[in-house]
Amino acid sequence: MSYYEHILLDLDYNDTGSGSGSGDMGADLEEPCNVEKVISPDLQHVFLPAVYTLIFLLGITGNGLVVMVLGCQRRSKCSLTDRYRLHLSAADLLFVLSLPFWAVDAALADWRLGQAACVGVHIIYTVNLYGSVLILAFISLDRYLAVVRPTDTNTGGLRQLLASRLVYAGAWFPAALLAVPDVVFARTREGGEGVTLCQRFYPEESGPLWVAVFHLQLVLVGLLVPGVVLLVCYCIIARRLTRGPLGGQRQKRRAVRTTVALVLCFFVCWLPYGAGISADALVRLEVLPRSCGLDAALGVWLAVVEPLAFSHCCLNPLLYAFLGAGFKTSARRALTLSRASSLKVLPRRRPGPSTTTESESSSLHSS
Repeated sequence: MSYYEHILLDLDYNDTGSGSGSGDMGADLEEPCNVEKVISPDLQHVFLPAVYTLIFLLGITGNGLVVMVLGCQRRSKCSLTDRYRLHLSAADLLFVLSLPFWAVDAALADWRLGQAACVGVHIIYTVNLYGSVLILAFISLDRYLAVVRPTDTNTGGLRQLLASRLVYAGAWFPAALLAVPDVVFARTREGGEGVTLCQRFYPEESGPLWVAVFHLQLVLVGLLVPGVVLLVCYCIIARRLTRGPLGGQRQKRRAVRTTVALVLCFFVCWLPYGAGISADALVRLEVLPRSCGLDAALGVWLAVVEPLAFSHCCLNPLLYAFLGAGFKTSARRALTLSRASSLKVLPRRRPGPSTTTESESSSLHSS
């Protein structure tokens, strides 16, 4: 099942066969509402596994290449931007590794790997989902400092502090903290027709409230916080790059296009999903009136836009690594070293300086 299903539809399975579950979506409706048909079998058993598999293949290829290239670099040659790339690709790589489990679960509608694997997959999924989007906020802050405030005396130390320490306190630690509910609520349970379900199961008396809280948590931490940071930082960067007579240079035009692409890609991927789970949270909090039609529309909408949000992890290597001249240089160096190592031949070192000075516009691309 998709992650949306096991925080939305799990409540309907809390009382399989009894009709009194805490999340019975049709309990408060005047007309009967069959929740199990909110998402069609073809959508659940064919579309979701196919899309998750595609995201997995693209994500593991792109992020795996980034991790391999940066791993081949000497520690002394690893820039601050490379550290962020490694953090981001590691988070995205671990995230996509959880998708095959959900793909198989959606295809079979039956969890066959046991309780421990169920909890573990949930934790890996949550930590790296939140870790990825929060690291994007740190990358945008780093780009802001590098492009807008490159000459400030405190900029170098602040960038070093962000990359070496604060990224753990501001991205990885909150992401790990947000996985605590998976430890508490994620488990396996027998469902109808002898199938085993792996999802979050909440207390019967407060199930809808728990779901609404976690929906709003995902919107706040997964969309609003990183989205606002990205939008503000990259808007300031774009304004700086286009200011003055240098705004027409090819390199700066390219940097501005990259900046716009970063912002648009994030919001195009995440905004539809955030809007859908926000609407569902408002329904569960009884702010919006509930109806079978709305439940069905939200079910189909979220089943379609959730993979769109997840596809952002496939685009991250392209946007934050492959477009950068610095990463291309590192990739060529890694491939050269790998080829030389296999032939037992050391590449000759070219004379001249090994580093180059970045301008305001090139720092967005090459660093």
